[in-house]
Amino acid sequence: MLTLPNLLTLSRILAVPLLVFLLWKPSWWDYGITFILYCIVGITDYFDGYLARAQGTVSRLGVFLDPIADKIMVAAVIVMLVSSRASSGEPIIHGFHIIPALIILLREIIVSGLREFLAGLQVSIPVSQLAKWKTTFQLVSLGGLILAGALPQWPLVHLGALVFLWAAAALTLVTGWDYLRTGLKHMD
Repeated sequence: MLTLPNLLTLSRILAVPLLVFLLWKPSWWDYGITFILYCIVGITDYFDGYLARAQGTVSRLGVFLDPIADKIMVAAVIVMLVSSRASSGEPIIHGFHIIPALIILLREIIVSGLREFLAGLQVSIPVSQLAKWKTTFQLVSLGGLILAGALPQWPLVHLGALVFLWAAAALTLVTGWDYLRTGLKHMD
């Protein structure tokens, strides 16, 4: 259970309260520190899966915890970027850009519930390659939005991150529909 990949996954979960705390403060300095921590946490998302496969230590715990760690981190960061104020006085995600943030959050809740339901039927839904791209787009967009809080003088960073957020939401809808369509086949 305490393999390096599992420890990396657990470290992602344990980093979430620190990310939330740092995003609570509106200074560019806090966003800068958060961006560095977020990048480190994001890199562990890649390495835990890579190491588990390379070392042949893929475990049930890791398979269970990895998507949970992703969802916890993404949800916490989205909530903080919508609720806390940047140095400009506005949240990093505001206005109609809340729509892709909600799409991402709602999809994660729906797919988690669907997976739980299907697990009771002993049906597994493997993670698709497109879902991995969706996660990548989510992580890049949220990282870019955190970086935008550290660099308010560079509005193109914020704009580019919002474009990635919308792209992540589009992939979120597509992959969510794929999972839902698969799940509906097993419902009476």
